[in-house]
Order: sequence, then structure tokens, then C-alpha cells
Amino acid sequence: MTKKNHDPMLDSPDKGGAAKEKNSAASGGGWLAGFWDQVQKLGISTTVVRVGTSVLTVLLVVVAVYALGRFYLDNVDPAESADLPDGQADTPANSGGPTDLEEIVLPEYSVPDTAFFYGSNGIAREVQPETVIPSRARSEITFYEVQQGDSVFSIAEQFGLEPETVLWGNYETLKDNPRFLGIGQVLNILPTDGIYYRYSAGESLASIARNFGVTPEDIVEYPGNNLDPYETDINDPGIADGAWLIVPGGERELQDWGPPAISRSNPAVASYYGAGSCGEIYEGPVGDGVFIWPAVSSQISGYQYSPGIHEAIDIGGVEGSAIYAADTGVVVYSGWSEYGYGNMVVIDHGNGWQTAYAHLLYTSAGCGQAVYRGDTIGTLGNTGNSTGPHLHFEMLSSVFGKVNPLDYVFGGN
Repeated sequence: MTKKNHDPMLDSPDKGGAAKEKNSAASGGGWLAGFWDQVQKLGISTTVVRVGTSVLTVLLVVVAVYALGRFYLDNVDPAESADLPDGQADTPANSGGPTDLEEIVLPEYSVPDTAFFYGSNGIAREVQPETVIPSRARSEITFYEVQQGDSVFSIAEQFGLEPETVLWGNYETLKDNPRFLGIGQVLNILPTDGIYYRYSAGESLASIARNFGVTPEDIVEYPGNNLDPYETDINDPGIADGAWLIVPGGERELQDWGPPAISRSNPAVASYYGAGSCGEIYEGPVGDGVFIWPAVSSQISGYQYSPGIHEAIDIGGVEGSAIYAADTGVVVYSGWSEYGYGNMVVIDHGNGWQTAYAHLLYTSAGCGQAVYRGDTIGTLGNTGNSTGPHLHFEMLSSVFGKVNPLDYVFGGN
């Protein structure tokens, strides 16, 4: 019997496989060890560890997000997608819930009764849909045509000015006399209170400013005058002869065009005033200083008493209604006035008082006539420079000057 050669590897095949695995593991472990040894030799082991840790963290986050997404999609209630059109129920885009705006139900919102709450009270804001455009300040002259019923006062109020400014802006037309105002006149309306002044060649702005109580800079710097503050010489401004300047804030005395003091001992003093002047010396009754309301109507219309501008009152009423003597006295003026008052009667009461009644339709008391309190002396009218029927009633005292009749007359308003 022949004896076969013995092969250890054939007798133990499992041991051979284990050896191969051991050699392979040793080979792999040797590679990692070698790599790590090289990293340590280069001195970057700490950096490699940090980078590797960051990369692993990112990978873990990605895996977690993906896993959660799959979990959500796998657990969607089929009923939620039952109403979706065919072919959309299982799609990821439709499995996350409704996307149609009509299916979104917003919570109810109630508007509070007030904008602010302080305990149980609040401040309500009223709805005002109008757009309010603020007015811009103007710097140029504008123009206004006088209408029926206008007065210097109403025009001034309409444009936010003082009555004096209307007169100072229109001296060539009104001559400082509000009685010269007439329907159809075109007036200069200044943009601010002050004086409208015509410049004469050779004048200095310093002298003009001094006359009207302002500084030269007020005139030069006012935009409406179109003067260069850096180039204008106040002593030789180079302004064209006849050019108009606005003097903002300027003031001056107004001329008094009212009836002069006409005494019974010298009524001829009013001869320049008009055809109604009386030239004789008269004697007659003397009043007692008690004055009654001179008209049927008690309505104040148009002008009220204003010192220096309109030192009288205007009483409205029906044209042709009676006008009465306010107190006993003698007529020293009766007829037409050339200074805007139309038909006028002036009574001297012999005790330092005089009364004047203007714009009469006609007069019924003549020069030198003695009249007594309450006598009819004419009728209410609209003559002279008047924009409507009324009585201009004026009182003059030798002691107090022209006074407000409302402070001295009984009756009326």
C-alpha cells in the first residue's frame, strides 16, 4: 500500500481561509496606521480631526433630515389626499396639505371701536376722505375786482390782510378813503401786510425804509421785489424809475377824508367838500347830548367803526326808508359830497357835537334848518361810492374827536 504525501493545507481548509483574512486585515490596518503615522509626522493631526468631525456632523444632519422626510411621507393620512384630482394624491407636492388659497381659513378679525384704549374709554378717529392741500404763501401782487356789497374790511378779511393794507396798496385809486371804493374797480392785493410804493429815480432804500418804519433789508430781501441781497446798494439800488416795491410791515398815517368840523358859526369851512356846503352863519336850537338811533333798521352792514380807517358805522336797510336826526341842532351841510359820501347831511348840535349822515337817496333838511331829535332829514340810499344801500353815520366831538357811535347812541344794536 502506497503512502500519500500529506498536505497540511488540504487537511485544514478553514485555517487557510482564516490566515488569508488575518493577512488582509493586517494589510488594511497597516495602511491606516501608515497614513496616520504620516499625518502625525506632518503635524496636522489636529486639523485632520477637526475637518473630519465637521464632515461627519454634516453627513449626520443630512441623513437625519432625509429620514424624517421619509417618515412624514410614509405616515400621511390617505383621507387628506382623497379629494385631490386623479394622479395627484400620491405625489409629494400634494401630500403635505392644502395649497389652494380658497382652502385656507384665516382667523376672524374684529376692528376695535376706538384707535386707543385707556381703560374702557378711547379716542375715535373720524373718517375724513378729503385731501387737504395747504395753501402756499405768495409773494407777488394779485388783483381783485370789487363786487356788489364789498367793503375795504370784507376784502381785507377775504385775503387775510389788515384793512389799512388794502388802502395802502391802492392809494392811486382810493386815496386812503374807503368811501372811494366802487363796484368794478380792480384793486392791488398785497401778499402781506404793508405798503405798495412807487419808486422814484434817485431815492435810497434807506430813506424809504425809514419813512415806513422798516429796515432796508426788509425791502431788499422780500422775494416779491426781485432784488439781489448781495448786489443791491441800499443807497443807490439802481431800480427803474416808477417801479413798484412791496414794503412788508410798512406803515404810515392815513389821510382823514371824513366830513370836517363844520360849526354853525363857520359853515363855509366845508366849501371845498362839495356842493352841499352852507355859507351862512346860523342860529338855532342846541342838543342835550342824548342821541337816538338814526335809522329804521338796526342792522350793521359793511363797515364798522375802525380808528383811522372808518371812524363811523354803516347801517343797512331798505333804500328809501327814513333817516332821523340823532339829536337836536342846526343843519350846516346838506347836499352832494365830492369825497365819496354822495348826498349827505351834517348837523351841528351846538354843544361840541356834530353828526353826519351820508349816502342818502335824497335830503329833506336844508342849510340852516333847525331840526329836533327824531325829525326826518332824508332817506337811506346808495349814492356816492357805495356798494349797497346803507347809512354812513358819523359822530364828532370837540373833546374826543371821532368816536364810535355804538358807545353813545341809544337804540339799535
